[in-house]
Amino acid sequence: MTDRTATPRSFAASVPLSGRIAIPGDKSISHRSLMLTALAVGESRVTGLLEGHDVLATAAAMRAMGATIERRDDGEWRIHGVGVGGLLQPRQALDMGNSGTSTRLLMGLVASHPITATFVGDASLSGRPMGRVIDPLAQMGADIGASPGGRLPLMVRGLAPAIPISYRPPVASAQVKSAVLLAGLNTPGITEVIEPVPTRDHSERMLRGFGADLTVETDTSGIRRIRIVGEAELKPQTIIVPGDPSSAAFFIVAALIVPGSDVTITNVGLNPTRAGLIEVLRQMGGDIELIDPREVGGEPVADLRVRHSALKGVDVDPAIAPSMIDEFPILFVAAALAGGRTVTTGLDELRVKESDRLAVMATGLTAIGARVTETEDGLVIDGTGGDPLPGGAGIAGHLDHRICMSFAVAGLVSRSPVTIDDMAPVATSFPNFEALLGELQS
Repeated sequence: MTDRTATPRSFAASVPLSGRIAIPGDKSISHRSLMLTALAVGESRVTGLLEGHDVLATAAAMRAMGATIERRDDGEWRIHGVGVGGLLQPRQALDMGNSGTSTRLLMGLVASHPITATFVGDASLSGRPMGRVIDPLAQMGADIGASPGGRLPLMVRGLAPAIPISYRPPVASAQVKSAVLLAGLNTPGITEVIEPVPTRDHSERMLRGFGADLTVETDTSGIRRIRIVGEAELKPQTIIVPGDPSSAAFFIVAALIVPGSDVTITNVGLNPTRAGLIEVLRQMGGDIELIDPREVGGEPVADLRVRHSALKGVDVDPAIAPSMIDEFPILFVAAALAGGRTVTTGLDELRVKESDRLAVMATGLTAIGARVTETEDGLVIDGTGGDPLPGGAGIAGHLDHRICMSFAVAGLVSRSPVTIDDMAPVATSFPNFEALLGELQS
C-alpha cells in the first residue's frame, strides 16, 4: 500500500461524441478467469483480460499462492495452475488495493485450503465491511480474524476438509455467492447457495466451463438453488473476455445525453444478470441498438450503437437492481438530464460499496445543480429535460472509480466545468477511460 499524489481533472461541455470504441475486458470475468485457471491443472490462456489495478491484485495474489501467471507481449495471459487443493501458503500479506471482488472471492478460496492468508487494502477498501462473507465461510470452518466492524486487515485460516453448507445470503450478492461456491470447490460433499433474487452468474457459467459439477435449479417462485460438488478437478481453458458492460455504461449514458452524439461500442458483454441498465435506459427513451448479437466463451455479447436521445424519468423497478447495481451512479446522471422524475428504491447495497454511493451521488449532483432527494434506500431525481446542468463545482470522488467517471460524464453536459478531486482511482477498472473519451471528442 503506497501513498500517491491525487490527480484532479476538470470535464467541460462536450462536442457531440462520435466514433467506434472498444472498452476493456469485463472485470468480473477477468477476476474469475485468473482464479479458476490458477486452480486448473495445466496451462490456460486468457485474452482480453482487464489490466486494471483490481485484476492485477488478483493476479498477484494467485501468484503468491503458487500459480505461474505470465503476460505475453501480444497481450495474451498464460496461467499454469496448481489444482484445486493445491494453493500454497503466501509468504506475505495479500494486498488487495481497492478490490472488494478480489478480497471476497479469494477469502472463499483460502477458506477451504490448509493455509493462512492476511488480506490488506487501501483506505477505501479497508473501510468496507466483509461480514457478509465472513459469516458463511466461518460456518464452513474457516477461522477469520478481522479488524473491528469485520473490516481489513483480516486473516483467514482455512480448514481442509471444510464443512459443506447450505447458505441463503440475507442480501442478494454475487460476491457472497461466489465466495461460498469457490470455498465449495475444495470441500467434500455438496455446497449449496440459495438465491431468492438472481445475481450475476459469471461464477456458475465459468465453473461449469472448467468442468466443475455445478447445477442450478429455479423453482416456480424464482428462487435459485446453486449446488457444487466439492473436490473438483478443473480443466485448463482458453478464455476470451468480453468487454465490461459496467465500463460501457459511462459511454452509453454520455452518448445518450450529449446532443448530436452517435457512438458504437464493440464487443460488450450482455449477460442477462448484468444488462439491467440498458433495459432501464430504453424505458427512458434511450436509442440503444444491438448489432451482431453473438456468444463468446459462453457469454452473450453484441456491439452497441447509441445515439443522443430525449430521455424521460421513470420509476425503476427495485427487482432489476441486482442486474445493474454498479451502474446506478451513472444512471443517476442520466436521470438528472431526463424530463420528469426518476425514482429509485431498494438500493441499500449502494451504501456499502467503495463509498456510500447514494450519499456521495446525491451530494455531488446537488452541488452541480441537479434536483435530488436522498431517501433511505434510493434517490429521487427531477431532471432538466435535456438542458445542461449548471456545473461549476468540485466533486469529492471518495476514491471510488465509478463516482469519478459518473461526474466526468456529468461535466460533459454542464455549463461550467466539473472538477473531480482525484481521477487516479479510475485505473482500478478502466485505465484508458479518459483516452477513449478524447477519441470520441476528436
